[in-house]
Amino acid sequence: MAPPLASPLTLGPLIVGDGALTFILGPCVLEPDARALRIGEGIARVCERLGARWVFKASFDKANRSAASSYRGPGMEEGLRELDGIGRALGVPLTTDVHTPEQAAHAAQVVDLLQVPAFLCRQTDLLLACGASGRPVNVKKGQFLAPEDMRGVVGKLPRGRTMLTERGTTFGYGDLVVDMRALGRMRALGVPVCFDATHSAQRPGAGGPAGEAPRTGGDRSVVAPLARAAVAAGVDAVFLEVHDAPEDALSDGPNMVRLSELEPLLTSLLALHVAVR
Repeated sequence: MAPPLASPLTLGPLIVGDGALTFILGPCVLEPDARALRIGEGIARVCERLGARWVFKASFDKANRSAASSYRGPGMEEGLRELDGIGRALGVPLTTDVHTPEQAAHAAQVVDLLQVPAFLCRQTDLLLACGASGRPVNVKKGQFLAPEDMRGVVGKLPRGRTMLTERGTTFGYGDLVVDMRALGRMRALGVPVCFDATHSAQRPGAGGPAGEAPRTGGDRSVVAPLARAAVAAGVDAVFLEVHDAPEDALSDGPNMVRLSELEPLLTSLLALHVAVR
């Protein structure tokens, strides 16, 4: 197990990088009829039983959908109102994606952790705006970058308020591969490292029939073994998208963890974390 970092990330009442394990959990995107809150309440019950520390995640806008017709979410204004209500109801820190510099300051008024999507990890104006917001920032490593390439990203953000997330590397077309060596190599940059197990299970652009608009597929059967490998490698946090009925989810259903299967997965990750400390 990796030792505590000299500069961990403070996230509300949590400290990421202090040697304990943190989970980032929630649906991919905010869906109608308060579904995200109901999913969050189910997650909260699981985490309370296990004594697990966690952050609620959901996006108000998925700006990088494969097709223009795909559901993107309620938008920033309505989405931030909904996230604020979820945070108050659950009593846990919040995180969400931001895609433009203008969104960073608005989202920082509601959420505790700003998340920069992998495709945008080198956008300097976005990173600087996130850093200037006063909130901690979690940047997902681009699928096209080596772990050491994230040194430039870290250099654009405040020390002590930065975390990096591994989410797989492009492997040919329509598939991702995870190099577990990348976790330690990014952590050597002096920041906490999270592993995104569900997005690492994606098959980008590989889920639609021939002749139709591309659609992201996935294979949730690999989520648990990838997450266990990452915990054994010494990550500070594990990111898992969770849904009560992934087959009905409006985004990323094929790779999300089913809510009913979350507790045994978290139980195994917590036990493994203790075993390798």
